[in-house]
Amino acid sequence: MSYEAVIGLEIHAQLLTKTKIFCGCRTDFGAPPNSQVCPVCLGLPGALPVLNHHAVDLAIRIGLALGCTIQPTSIFARKNYFYPDLPKGYQISQYDRPIALDGSLEWRAEGVAHRVSITRAHLEEDAGKSRHDGFTEADTRTGIDFNRSGVPLVEIVTAPDLRSGTEAAAFFSRLRVILVALGVNDGNMEEGSLRCDANVSVRPAGSTALGTKAEVKNLNSFRFLARALDYEIERQMAIVGRGARVIQETRLWDARTGRTESMRSKEEAHDYRYFPEPDLPPLVVSHERIEALRASLPELPDARRARFVTDYGLPEADATALVMLVPGFDEYFETTARATGSARETANTLLGLVRSRMNQDSIQSIGDLRTRLPEDRLAELVVLVESGKVSRPIAREIFDEMFGTGKHAGDIVAAKGLGRIDQDEAIAPIVDQVLAAHADAVASYRAGRTASFGFLVGQVMRTMGGKADPKRVNELLKKELERSGE
Repeated sequence: MSYEAVIGLEIHAQLLTKTKIFCGCRTDFGAPPNSQVCPVCLGLPGALPVLNHHAVDLAIRIGLALGCTIQPTSIFARKNYFYPDLPKGYQISQYDRPIALDGSLEWRAEGVAHRVSITRAHLEEDAGKSRHDGFTEADTRTGIDFNRSGVPLVEIVTAPDLRSGTEAAAFFSRLRVILVALGVNDGNMEEGSLRCDANVSVRPAGSTALGTKAEVKNLNSFRFLARALDYEIERQMAIVGRGARVIQETRLWDARTGRTESMRSKEEAHDYRYFPEPDLPPLVVSHERIEALRASLPELPDARRARFVTDYGLPEADATALVMLVPGFDEYFETTARATGSARETANTLLGLVRSRMNQDSIQSIGDLRTRLPEDRLAELVVLVESGKVSRPIAREIFDEMFGTGKHAGDIVAAKGLGRIDQDEAIAPIVDQVLAAHADAVASYRAGRTASFGFLVGQVMRTMGGKADPKRVNELLKKELERSGE
């Protein structure tokens, strides 16, 4: 019997607010442990929550961008469970009446249409963080840092519409780009401001019934998500294939072993003993406020990708890469393209030289790229290439020095004499030298095997260090070959 996977995701996105959701404590990442806390986020008796209205606006923006219906009235609830980093013994969240319902995210990849329904998006507070290293007594104790406790989150819950780890990672990647474009989340998965839990089950192919699910927690990279889900799918298929039953549980991904490992049995909703939060009234949002937020939405990634194709004449693949690869890469492209006047050359440079160097130096954010190479500096190099003043092979050398030193492209060209050589008196002697050194290739060309012409061009370019004008090299070579064949 063949089986298929059924996957639903729960995305936890920390909202970009300066203060926490129910108090005035800062939300700065990396602050000293327990330095951004107060009686409210520590859950001390008598401390009352006060809702952060900016967090509500950001949650509504997410719901609108995902095509959700925004609930004019939503309710906060207490989700009760006991864990060391949850100081109150409960988490303030939304349960049966969330702020946003029934949306979707659609995309195409390699000619295949994908659509994932969004069941709900709700507001909640984050928990603190257990620390197992980095302090004096870490070998015998667990440290608790409550700085993250009370940071505002939106949890985005999908329907079980995904069928593979690859598809789940593609969905998560596209959602991340949308959240960053909206200005509601920084997309920093390494710092935990965007993370994912996945519910995975398997069932006989063609069946509509859902199997017993296992939850894989805290996946903070697309690669780990794909690998963890593919492993978990194989694990469950092996279990049901031998006639056993999958246990409902929470599992963790171990990147070192490439396996998911059991963490605890999975609670059902009733185990959390949800009930309305008595210290917070229902959240009421006016129609006018929702429509004002709708009008303020920025251009979303799919619309921007389509515009790059129509307005700049970019290939679909290039437009998609600029929008999807790194949050903010598309804005970097547009700023540079406006300065150069050549969108195609700018895109080629970004997706070639720049992206390669980012991978080499493990540059993950557009902010880090701008620090190393502001848009106006890259534009100088693109203009030099587009105008023919430097060749493409030399452009790589110039780029590497720009990236390493911060120098201007023009200064590097002037200091090293890297400008393109197009004078006949400089190129012609090298052409003669190459023709004399490669008589066999010359004879081959005259005999009609024209492929040898490319070899001869390459020899001239290499001898001149890539600085010769390829067009003029071609012209002079052809002229000399025809002359020698008379």
